[in-house]
Amino acid sequence: MENGNIQDLLHKAVEKGENLGVNFIEARYDNLNLTTINYTNEIIKQSSSLSRKGIGIMAYYQGTPGYSYTPELTLEGVKEATIRAAKLAKSTDSRNKIKLDFDSIPAIKEKIEVKVKKHPKDFEFADKLDMLKRGVTAVKEQLEVTTTIGLYGEIYGEKYLVNSEGTELYWVPLMVDIRMGGVVISEGKQSQAFTGWGASTGLEFFEEKETTPEITGTNAGTYCKEQLEAVAAPSGKTKTLVSPQMGGVVVHESFGHLSEADFVVTGQSPIADRVGEELGSEHVTIIDEGVSPYGGLYLPYDDQGIKTGRTVLLEKGILKGYLHNRGTAKKMNSELTGNSRAINFMFNPIVRMKNTYFEKGDLTFEEAVEHVNTGVYAVDMSGGQVGLDGNFMFNCSRGYLIENGEITKPIKNTALSGNILDLLKYVEGGTKEVTIKTGYFGGCGKGGQSGLPVGFGGPDMIMDQVLVGGAQ
Repeated sequence: MENGNIQDLLHKAVEKGENLGVNFIEARYDNLNLTTINYTNEIIKQSSSLSRKGIGIMAYYQGTPGYSYTPELTLEGVKEATIRAAKLAKSTDSRNKIKLDFDSIPAIKEKIEVKVKKHPKDFEFADKLDMLKRGVTAVKEQLEVTTTIGLYGEIYGEKYLVNSEGTELYWVPLMVDIRMGGVVISEGKQSQAFTGWGASTGLEFFEEKETTPEITGTNAGTYCKEQLEAVAAPSGKTKTLVSPQMGGVVVHESFGHLSEADFVVTGQSPIADRVGEELGSEHVTIIDEGVSPYGGLYLPYDDQGIKTGRTVLLEKGILKGYLHNRGTAKKMNSELTGNSRAINFMFNPIVRMKNTYFEKGDLTFEEAVEHVNTGVYAVDMSGGQVGLDGNFMFNCSRGYLIENGEITKPIKNTALSGNILDLLKYVEGGTKEVTIKTGYFGGCGKGGQSGLPVGFGGPDMIMDQVLVGGAQ
């Protein structure tokens, strides 16, 4: 279907909703193409190419939302979805205890088309498989592995949004990702490592020095080999240098979700009604951003058509605000932050993070290691648990001892745990360099919508009083 016809359908949905008597209506079109390749033990274990294309309709009646969608890109399909959304909003209004209406804003009309050198749609399956083969070869050059794993993922497409304020938006999401891993069983010992990451750019990302398939495969093999000689981590509360990857996961899972305003307005978050309070040390500034100078996820607008800016959640330890959709922003008398997101057209937008990260400090990496003196350098993680009370437990899958101000032996898998609201008070500094990672694999889960792409990261952060669990 031509783009002009899509816009026309969205306008028809808005017109239909207004005729049905709702207060506000927005219609969005998602056309997302997803490709996954799993290359395990040099065999294509799984490959898939999916298309998720359709229109979602959100109607609002007296602060109560109603959502419906259709994969049928016809006038009849769109009108039926609009009728369902309007009926749902009106029928549930009397039972809605927390009504989230919002102020009108000026219409936005913008079309964003980001140009990349090597768009994945212009390359064949064989080209993408070849990158995995090159990475696997690099893994095997480091050690004799029992299992090799290569994963490739991509997502690209287009998004339209039209609403009853006159907003018309168009932009193109894009992400590519490569992961490499290895497993070794030797003399009764098992070792495994998995590494890699993605970017909101084209395949030229995998030609850069640090992110080629060869470097990613070499790193996976090296980390796997290290684990064969790893020692047990010290147990107890330990001063820890946390990498951008590890710290980014902690700030996303343990603090970012607490700052999502749908949890705040319902009183579920322990940081509700605490704006202005000191929640961390002076070395802690936490940012959520849609388009970041540090890279990560490219997200110019959210799924309510709000431009994504830079939101300061914590500044030098002081809580400054929360992450909002339009309704929570009005209810809490806050500025719009552009955090209403849905995984695709089949889901209603809810408050979600974008790129969430610790802001940089003023130390060099060497100074940070010297500051820790004796402790742990936590680099990567695999799995964990978090709670809305701020408690967390993450499995540190790659880490090292720090002894006498130097990084020494690799440590075995170990658990890192604590409460984020306690831990933030013990942050003692960060490095000058910030890294934000994103990717096709994993992603964020909330409200039945799993795998939403996000970005997370920061500098290397020094945290005291991290509870290290020892070998698992």
